[in-house]
Amino acid sequence: MRIGVLADTHSLNIPLEVLEDFKKTDLIIHAGDFCSLQDLELLRRIKEVKGVYGNMDGADIRRILPRRKIFNLEGVTIGLCHGEGSPKRSWEVVQGEFKGDNVQAVVFGHSHQPFNEVMDGILYFNPGSPNDLVRAPFCSYGILEVKSGCIKGEIIKLKK
Repeated sequence: MRIGVLADTHSLNIPLEVLEDFKKTDLIIHAGDFCSLQDLELLRRIKEVKGVYGNMDGADIRRILPRRKIFNLEGVTIGLCHGEGSPKRSWEVVQGEFKGDNVQAVVFGHSHQPFNEVMDGILYFNPGSPNDLVRAPFCSYGILEVKSGCIKGEIIKLKK
C-alpha cells in the first residue's frame, strides 16, 4: 500500500507535483492545519483521506475531523495527530500522544520540519509542509509504504 502524506497546507496552493503523485497512491493522510475545507475536498476528489484537525483549523474542519486518530492498514497500527505547543517542543508532545496505544507509526505535523525516524520500534513521520518557505527548511510531502505488517517512510523534497 502506498500512502501520500501531507500536513500544514494552510490553505495555500498544494503543488501540482503533489496532487499528481497522490493519484498514484492508495490513500492520503493529512496531519492537520488544512485551514480550508476546500483543501480537504480537493484531496478527497483524488483518494480517500484520513485526517485530523490542527491548531489553525476552524470549526468547519473540527466538526468533520478528530483531534487524533488511530487506524490499521495492512497489519500496521498508525497514530495520527497534528501536534501542539512550541514547534521546537512538539516532538515531546507527539511522543507522548500515543503512549500505551501499541502503534507502529505516528504521523504528525505542526513544526513544518520533515522528520522520518524510527525510535524504540516506532516510525515517527512528519512530511513537512508542501508550501511553506518561511519555517520549513524546504517544501516537502511524504510517502509511506505499508507491506506485510511493515511500514517505511520517505520525505519528498519539492522542486521549488
